[in-house]
Amino acid sequence: MAGFPIGMIALLVVSILIYFGLAQRILDRMRLTDKAALAIIAAMIIGSFIDIPVTTGTVDTSINVGGGVIPVLLALYVLLRAGTSKEWIRTIAATAATGAAIWFIGSRIMTGDPGAPFDVLDPLYVYPIVGGGIAYLLGRSRRAAFIAATLGVLSLDISNYFYLTSRGIGGTVSLGGAGAFDAIVLAGLIAVLLAEVVGESRERLQGGPVTEGRPEELVRGLRKPGLDTKDGAEQQPDTEETGKKAAGQRDDGERSGGRE
Repeated sequence: MAGFPIGMIALLVVSILIYFGLAQRILDRMRLTDKAALAIIAAMIIGSFIDIPVTTGTVDTSINVGGGVIPVLLALYVLLRAGTSKEWIRTIAATAATGAAIWFIGSRIMTGDPGAPFDVLDPLYVYPIVGGGIAYLLGRSRRAAFIAATLGVLSLDISNYFYLTSRGIGGTVSLGGAGAFDAIVLAGLIAVLLAEVVGESRERLQGGPVTEGRPEELVRGLRKPGLDTKDGAEQQPDTEETGKKAAGQRDDGERSGGRE
């Protein structure tokens, strides 16, 4: 598979995990079904070969379907499923901070100047790692982390467009295309995996969730879809603030991955 885009490889690996039911927990928090997730992955792979022209002239601009259109639509869908205005605000702030960090690294640290110490690093890996990490730290939930990571990395292409147009420099900008597709995919995956692994580890260390004193609106809005506890109680939210139910308190539906 030498020379095969790393973003494609990552999507194929994720699709295999989804197919064998190994990503149900994450999909539940993202409010996606297995079929919907696989359809999105297929659309991203196919769409990565399609560029839609946006502007022509000094700067020829296009948007890639797989790396631009679909991630934005998916991020909007996930954002609309957020439980409270607090999560909306946190998501927007995390997206802005992730975009700013990526821009700073690209324009101030990895400048492309000969002999620059950090230019030995590959942006394909630096942007997703930094973007995914910041998105998780500020977004905290899986949904917020995913949105902030994907849109934060995508915003680098947008900033490049405004940089070229503001200075009258000719060029070509493909929003979400070329190497940005790989970086967007990897950033989203890293952010979600951090939210899952770190969040689960913290819960286990503290012996269970912290839910007392949390707003009812937050708990109700962030419920896992299609699940009910034995007593009809509210289901676990997707934030580290409220945590998740302890393993011993999960019903049979949760132990099976929470799928109907």
